[in-house]
Amino acid sequence: MSEVTTPRTGSAGPAPPQDQGTAEQAKDKAGEMAGQAQEKAQEAAGQAKGRAREEIGRRSTEAGQQVKTTADDIRSVGEQLRSQGKDGPARIADQAAERAQRVGGYLEDADADRILRDVEDFARRQPWAVVAGGLALGFAAARFMKASSSDRYRQQQQQLSQGSNGRIAA
Repeated sequence: MSEVTTPRTGSAGPAPPQDQGTAEQAKDKAGEMAGQAQEKAQEAAGQAKGRAREEIGRRSTEAGQQVKTTADDIRSVGEQLRSQGKDGPARIADQAAERAQRVGGYLEDADADRILRDVEDFARRQPWAVVAGGLALGFAAARFMKASSSDRYRQQQQQLSQGSNGRIAA
C-alpha cells in the first residue's frame, strides 16, 4: 500500500509554498514600513534640532542686545560717578561695562553650535563649577518654591477665614 501525503499547515509541519510567499511578502512589507518610520523619525528629529538651533540663535541675539544695552547704562553710571569726582567707583563701573559689552557681543554674534560647544568645553575644564552652579540653581529653585508655597498657603487660609466669617450659622 502506498500512501499519499499532503502537506500540512500549522505548527506541525511546513507551510505550503504559497503561504511561505505570503509570509515573506508580509515580512518584506513590515521591514519596508519600519524603514519608512525610521526615516520619518530621523527627519522629525532633524527638524526639531533645526528649530531648536534657530530659537537658541534668536534668543542669544536678543540677550546679547539686552546685555549691550545694560553695558551702555553701566557706562553712563560710570560717567556720572566720574563727574561727581568718584573716580574709583567710576573705574569699576567702566570695567563692568566693558565686560558686559564683550559678553553681549559674544551672545549677539555666536550661533547655537558655538554656544553649545563653548558650554561643553567649560564643563569639561571646570566640572566642579558646573556642579556648584547646579547646586546653586537647585537651592534657589527650592527657596522659590518654598516661598511661593507659603504665600499660597497664607492666601488660602485668608480665603477660608473670610468665607467662614460671611456664613450665617444655622
